[in-house]
Amino acid sequence: MSSDLIGKLETDVEIKASATKYHHMLMKRPHHISNVSSDKVHACELHEGEWGTVGSIICWKYFHDGKSRVAKQVIEAVDEEKNIIIFKMLEGDLMEHFESFKLTVQATPKTEGEGCVVHWILEYQKKHGEIVDPHTLLQLLADISKDLEEHLLEE
Repeated sequence: MSSDLIGKLETDVEIKASATKYHHMLMKRPHHISNVSSDKVHACELHEGEWGTVGSIICWKYFHDGKSRVAKQVIEAVDEEKNIIIFKMLEGDLMEHFESFKLTVQATPKTEGEGCVVHWILEYQKKHGEIVDPHTLLQLLADISKDLEEHLLEE
């Protein structure tokens, strides 16, 4: 396997909401994200397990790169102390281009002032070298994080 097929992208998004609130929204109430970011996320359904528990299977319907898309993922790990969730892709549009795909999100309280830094990591293995790195997906996740900021500040 060629090392140019393995990739990792990361980004940080500063938001004014607390790390705990952000983590709780992604972990326990991801099905509410479509209400907050409806132009990007159309639905989030629990297929198996319970919201926020390891092994639970979630199906997302979202809009990305001009098309409606679907992603089925399993919650691979949760660390409530460090506000980390790791999702592993099982099925969906992304899996047409990738052998494996993992998303990690961590919300860390800012050292100064209010709010937190949301750190997204995408780790993946492409099916072949013609596949472009998923920079637009990383931007979509950053944009959704900003949409959630507004909602969480209103709570």
